[in-house]
Amino acid sequence: MGVSGEKIWLDGGFVDWADARVHVLTHTLHYGLGVFEGIRCYRTDDGRSAVFRLNEHIRRLFDSARINLLEVPFSQEEIEAATLETMRQNHLLEGYMRPLVFIGDGEMGLNPGSNAIRVAIMAWAWGAYLGEESMERGIRAKVSTFSRHYINAKMTKGKTCGDYVNSILAKREALLDGYDEAIMLDTQGLVSEASGENIFLVRDGVLRTPPLHTVLDGITRATVCELAEDKGVPVEERLITRDDLYVADEIFLTGTAAEVTPVREVDRRAIGDGKRGPVTKLLQESFFAVAAGREPKYERWLSYL
Repeated sequence: MGVSGEKIWLDGGFVDWADARVHVLTHTLHYGLGVFEGIRCYRTDDGRSAVFRLNEHIRRLFDSARINLLEVPFSQEEIEAATLETMRQNHLLEGYMRPLVFIGDGEMGLNPGSNAIRVAIMAWAWGAYLGEESMERGIRAKVSTFSRHYINAKMTKGKTCGDYVNSILAKREALLDGYDEAIMLDTQGLVSEASGENIFLVRDGVLRTPPLHTVLDGITRATVCELAEDKGVPVEERLITRDDLYVADEIFLTGTAAEVTPVREVDRRAIGDGKRGPVTKLLQESFFAVAAGREPKYERWLSYL
């Protein structure tokens, strides 16, 4: 799916979409050291537009930068304000935003030296990441042959550009094998996450998800855990094996792009009844109710344009 828009925020000001260019010697382009976020804006029931958990996303962007020794040349407050303004400049009522911190051109080699740290913010219209039909019917997933990053090989708490080569390999393998998504194991053979999403399973009414060892600390993941507890669904962080997936009553994936997406099949094994289960449906509906501004308790998660 191609994306386009009107304006991009680049290094402190707006430029036309087509003019947001960088040099081919941009360091991040060659070596992958950069950090980014994915953020969604939703149309609320009262007709306004609200960015979901903006503060948490930008905080994680800055945490990712610190982990990777990148000094962001703007404050968190400036980036939050610029993210909101990017939505306005693109005249979007709903959409997806991508703040990106990257190393510019200058020095080459593994040490970027004094190359400038640059920041861009893009916004575009984006529907359901894994397809509209998948939100109700669910997707088919396979356990990938590629292992997820190990904590001593790559710090897993940062949302780092180069990390996603691992995800791309797993995703492309799954698609070529006729599946919609890949589920990745860690180097010990335990379930970690999908190529770009956190994973949950339901067994006997209990919601389970892997602990934050090799797993990105997902903002949608945290949202779903809180919503589940408020709805009376027990939540456990625990080690999950591959065969735990096969005998789960329900499985779903979470992420800013994927939102709350059911999984109906893993490795040719139907999950539960082979369709979206009741706990998944409950949490999916609860998530979208919050995003639509129908839950005053969670108003703190919405930043209105």
